Amino acid sequence: MTAGSPALTANRIVGLFPELLGVGGVQEAGRQTAAAISEIAQDVNWDTAFLSLNDAQGLQSFSGGGREISFSGSARSKAKFITSALGQSSKGTKIVLAAHPNLALPVALMKCKSPRIETILISHGIEVWKRLPMLRRRALLAAELVLAPSRDTIQKLIDVQGVAPEKTRRLAWPVDSSFLDWAENPAKLSLPAGFPVGPIVLTVGRWATTERYKGADELIQAVSRLQEAQPELNLVAVGDGDDLPRLRQLAHDCGVDGRVHFFSRVSRRELAACFAHADIFALPSTGEGFGMVFLEAMVFGRPIVGAACGGTTDVLEDGVNGLLVPPHDAGRLEQALLRLMRDEKLRAELGLGGARIVRQKYSFEVFRSELKQILAECGLASNLRS
Repeated sequence: MTAGSPALTANRIVGLFPELLGVGGVQEAGRQTAAAISEIAQDVNWDTAFLSLNDAQGLQSFSGGGREISFSGSARSKAKFITSALGQSSKGTKIVLAAHPNLALPVALMKCKSPRIETILISHGIEVWKRLPMLRRRALLAAELVLAPSRDTIQKLIDVQGVAPEKTRRLAWPVDSSFLDWAENPAKLSLPAGFPVGPIVLTVGRWATTERYKGADELIQAVSRLQEAQPELNLVAVGDGDDLPRLRQLAHDCGVDGRVHFFSRVSRRELAACFAHADIFALPSTGEGFGMVFLEAMVFGRPIVGAACGGTTDVLEDGVNGLLVPPHDAGRLEQALLRLMRDEKLRAELGLGGARIVRQKYSFEVFRSELKQILAECGLASNLRS
């Protein structure tokens, strides 16, 4: 069962999400989590209710796991969201899972209203690298379990927030199964208009002033310095954000505005085509809690260049599926890009390594199984162990 459906059983899992219909890693992780919970609940004949803070008001839905998953949006109204959450506290709810630390307070209020509810919070990365405000942190610490997608974020939860190590669990996000399907027949994918011809370094991100740690500046400057060695090299940057005008100006100032191509409002299918036509995927970000886009690049067998910090090191294995470079090291970044551009055999080997890893470790089926084990481990319901 899903939000908006009448309850058929006495037991319910409630999922709280910041946003489910938007673009970004947090949103994609939320959709995957809701889809997995929906399947797990159906397996054991439980009900579900999914609530979103930032999506449009009322009943909404998205496709996930081969089904339509319904949820209720609150149009960014914290009051409506909390009221809706509290309304679920007395409807047979046994488990509340919140998909972001910013939702810790509504979870704590639900727990106050119904003390027998078991609570789980999910952290993604950079939002817990600094100490949270007191009330939010206390609510985080009160949860029965705190999940995160990488070892680095788990350690930040322990060292910075003070979460007890025994209350933490690593749960890596899965790749969107649509990308696996598209990778089977990439020739049928259509590129966005104006996609360049020639050697391609692809980067994907949200180009916001608050997320300059993604490293787009460094890639633009690297392409500029590599022009003599690789005059036909193109950088394709896919994504939206308020920092795009500055990045365009930077490309102009570096003399590579003809070699740096920005694509906004790209569909998921067009994004898949970009991965299929790239030679290298690069994201020297110093603020990744995990990096869903790395998985998408790996699906298409693309070698990766990333910064050796944060959650990137969970996904990127140096010399196996890509090359790790020290954070903010312009020289090493240029060397890695040039090495891969000049060595087709190495690109192929690293690409094959990534394609193998993503299918073995980061499928939706693996994610669903691990989430089910976490729910069962908590002792929330004996029949979840089956």
